[in-house]
Amino acid sequence: MSITPQASGAAGERTGLRVAYGGAVYPAEEIARGAAYELFSADEVTGFEWAPRPGSALPWRRFVHATEVAAVHGAPEPAEEPEAPLLVPLHRERGWASVHHLSQQPQAADDPLLAAVRGSAVIRRGTRMVKILSARQLAGYVRGWLPHGFCYREYDVAHLRTPAATAVLRGDGAGAQDGVDITYALRWRAADPSDYDVPVGVEHRGLTALAPRDRLGAAVLGTGFVPSSNQLVPEFITRDFADLPMPANATLLAYPADGSEVVLYTYQAEQRGWLRMVGPQWRHLLAAVPGVSPDQEYVPTGEAPRSTQLVGSYGGGDYEAVADMPGGFRVLAMTRAARYPVDSAARRVRFARWRGVPCLVLREEAGWLRMRLCRPGPEAVVATGAQCHERGVYEAWAPGAEVTDDQVVDHPYPL
Repeated sequence: MSITPQASGAAGERTGLRVAYGGAVYPAEEIARGAAYELFSADEVTGFEWAPRPGSALPWRRFVHATEVAAVHGAPEPAEEPEAPLLVPLHRERGWASVHHLSQQPQAADDPLLAAVRGSAVIRRGTRMVKILSARQLAGYVRGWLPHGFCYREYDVAHLRTPAATAVLRGDGAGAQDGVDITYALRWRAADPSDYDVPVGVEHRGLTALAPRDRLGAAVLGTGFVPSSNQLVPEFITRDFADLPMPANATLLAYPADGSEVVLYTYQAEQRGWLRMVGPQWRHLLAAVPGVSPDQEYVPTGEAPRSTQLVGSYGGGDYEAVADMPGGFRVLAMTRAARYPVDSAARRVRFARWRGVPCLVLREEAGWLRMRLCRPGPEAVVATGAQCHERGVYEAWAPGAEVTDDQVVDHPYPL
């Protein structure tokens, strides 16, 4: 028989939220609009961590995903449509443990059950996406990098809040070696599902064949799931490993050891820069970020080279556009009156081939092209001498005279 603890303490007073988990009911706080919950307890409970907060009588806490809880009491009405959870088809012999085991076996990539589970994790227009960053990578995004490479739906990783928990999602290969007990992240809303791909199947098999010496971060299993001993997290990549235009109101975040979410910067599309949101209490979180001053309120990125652009048509003309989900696409303009909704929208990107390898062209300098491999694999890496900059992302400089099939392509978004 399970005993339901009486609601008490600061967390219960703040939210009135109660979550049934593991045969008991705990005061809780909602995370990511109900994708996960932080549970609190006055007494030590298996799986809970000691993390007292000032003024709280509930010093024990645990982060759990929404799919792990039995019931939620007192939750507010959702302000938007929730994301689709992972669904495991009902099977007499195969449960969650079996699916997790399959997800960690590269030879099971074509298993129909695993494919059905992986297919239930979908991206829709406006889905919040997350990319876990190191301090070095955070500095790159502040200076103008764009979303690219491996990423995740916020819904699937909302319960992974501490540096230890998010280590499995890092793609730079440093892990705890950077000596910073802080997790950084970029969060943005997907402009269109066509911008993303799942790293499974024949076209991505080269990723699974790369030797440890040629890669950073965890191995790519080819099942579409993160390598993990206890998590079932679907992973995505940006299509062709391309940069994506930065949407309006993207955020750069920090998660210190206690799991709190701190918004460091928000992206101001019209001003082409990051506005610092963090106050004096949290500015120490930026101390480990190279080349970034915690006291700089606004960081422009206007001069940073961009390999992609969102273009839209309005009134018979073509303009640079911006994705501002869930509202849609609009003309990028400084004056509010000129921010018209566009009649059509497309992501513009430049492709080329070098030594027979399909690549993205990131930028051009003095007759040399910065190339990123669209389909990394052992043969492509050897042919181009490309270096791995993060998990799945391989780049090299190519002489412009050796590049063929150089073309600019527009990927249209249906409106």
